[in-house]
Amino acid sequence: MSPRFIALLVALVVVSGTQLAAHHSHASTYFEDRRTDIEGDVVQVSIRNPHSWVHVKVKQANGSELIWAVEWAAGAQLNRVGITGKTLKAGDRVKITGAPGRNPNDHRLEMIVIRRMSDGWTWGTLPGEVVG
Repeated sequence: MSPRFIALLVALVVVSGTQLAAHHSHASTYFEDRRTDIEGDVVQVSIRNPHSWVHVKVKQANGSELIWAVEWAAGAQLNRVGITGKTLKAGDRVKITGAPGRNPNDHRLEMIVIRRMSDGWTWGTLPGEVVG
């Protein structure tokens, strides 16, 4: 084998390995077999790659408020189904079902379903659910 070929092969392995290692496993971050529901007001929406985020202010039973960070799909995936940075806005009341984060102190969810309460707009479905 030529030295150029070996150098190219090594470069491809290094680049591929770096990209693979850069992406995290959802199962290591979230309990994929559990569900948590939250309802509150959107504080911030960030549609981007590799993951989009929705931050929601949720009022607790004791009257305090918590900000939940909800990890959503990639911006490119959301754009393909018509979701943009203007689909949700600060102040929108939403109900979200998601897989809870493994660290409960993070107040973090992996988005499964989001529903805007004002008009019923919904993204995602649960098994057996029909979204209207």
